[in-house]
Amino acid sequence: MRLSSLANRLFNVEKQEAPAVLAGLLMFFLLFAGYFMLRPVRETMGLAGGVRNLQWLFTGTFVATLAVLPLFGWLASKAQRRRILPWTYGFFTLNLLAFAAGMAWQPDNPWVARAFYIWLSVFNMLTISLAWSVLADVFSSAQAKRLFALMAAGASLGGLAGPVLGTLLVGPLGHSGLLALSALMLAGSAVAGLALQRWRNLHPRAPDEACARSQPLGGNPFSGATAVFRSPYLLGIATFVILLATANTFLYFEQARLVEATFPDKVQQTQVFGIIDIVVQSLALLTQFFLTGRIAQRLGVSVLLVAVPLVIAAGFLWLALAPVFAVLAVVMVVRRAGEYALVRPGREMLYTSVSPEQKYKAKNFIDTVVYRGGDAVSGWVKHGIDLLAGQPTVAMLIGSLFALVWAGNGLLLGRSQRRLEARSEDGAS
Repeated sequence: MRLSSLANRLFNVEKQEAPAVLAGLLMFFLLFAGYFMLRPVRETMGLAGGVRNLQWLFTGTFVATLAVLPLFGWLASKAQRRRILPWTYGFFTLNLLAFAAGMAWQPDNPWVARAFYIWLSVFNMLTISLAWSVLADVFSSAQAKRLFALMAAGASLGGLAGPVLGTLLVGPLGHSGLLALSALMLAGSAVAGLALQRWRNLHPRAPDEACARSQPLGGNPFSGATAVFRSPYLLGIATFVILLATANTFLYFEQARLVEATFPDKVQQTQVFGIIDIVVQSLALLTQFFLTGRIAQRLGVSVLLVAVPLVIAAGFLWLALAPVFAVLAVVMVVRRAGEYALVRPGREMLYTSVSPEQKYKAKNFIDTVVYRGGDAVSGWVKHGIDLLAGQPTVAMLIGSLFALVWAGNGLLLGRSQRRLEARSEDGAS
C-alpha cells in the first residue's frame, strides 16, 4: 500500500493537503513544547504567593490582556494577514529573551516571578488563539472537520515533550536557559506558520484569494470587540468561552487547594503538575489522531462541544461527594484532555464560516479578553463562595450547574454553525 493512501485511510488527509498538515503540526508542536516547558514553573510561582491570593493574579492577567489587545488590534488592522502571526511571535520572542535575562540577573525576585506568571498567561492565550486564526483562515469548513484535530495533535505532542524537556533541562540550563530555548521554539513556530500561508497561496480556494491575503484587514484596534457585540453568533461563542473559563477556574482553584494541602514541598508540586500534563497530553494525542476528525465529520461539531461539559458536570458532583486529590486528578485529566482533543478543535471550527476580520480580530478578543475576564470574575466568585460556605462542596455543586448550561450553549452553537456552513456552500455554488 502506498504511503499517501495509508495516510489518507488512517488520518483522512488528501495528498495535496499533506504539506499543510505537516506545517500545522510543526507550528503547534513548537509553540506548545516551548510553552509547556515553562508551565510547571508558572504554576509553582502561582502557589508561592498563596492559594488565597490567586484571584489577584487572575485579575492582573485580565488587566494585562486589556492593555495588550489594542496593540494586537492595531497590528491586525495594518499588517498583511499572512504577516500577523510572524510579527506577533517575533515580539513575544523578544519578551522571552528579556525575561531570561531578568531571571539570570535576579532569580529570586518575587516581582519578576509575578510578572512572568501574568505575562505567560497572556502569551499563552494570544499566541494559541492566533495559531488557530491562521488555520481557520487557511482551511475551509469541510477541511477543518477532517484536519483540525490532526494538526492539534501537534499541540499535544508539544505538550507532552515540553514537560519532559523542562524536567531534563532545568538542572543544567536553569530557568533563564529554559526561557531562551522556548524563545527559539517560538521563532520556529512562526516559520511553520509562514509555510502554511505559502501553501494556501499555491492552492487558492478562489482566483483572487492570494491578492486578498496580501492586504491588511483594515478597521480600528477595537473592531474585534464591536464585531462580537453586533453578532448573535459571536456572542454565543463568547458565552461558551465564559462558561468554559468558569468551569476551568473552579477546578483550577480546587486543584491549587488540594495540591498545596497534599504536597507541601514545592519540588513535589512542580512534579505533580508535570505528571498531570504528561497524562493529559498522552490521552489527548490518541483522541486527536484517530477519533476527533471522524467524530466531527460524521456526527457534527455539536458533539465535540457538548460531550466534555456533560462529563465535567458529573465530575463536579463527584468532587462535591469526595473532595480529595485523587478524584480531582481524574477530573482534571479528563477535563483538560477533553478540552484539547474535542472542545478546542470544535470551538475553532465555529470560526471557519465567518469573515477574515472576525477570524483574527473578533476571535482574538473572545480568546483573550473574554476568556481572561471570565477567569477573573469566576476567580472572585469561587473565592466568595468558599468564604461564605466554608467548604468546597457548595462551589462544586454550582460548578456542575455552570457545566450543564455550558453544554446547552454548545449544542445551540453547533446548530448555528451548521446553518452558516450550509449558507456558505449555497453561496459558493
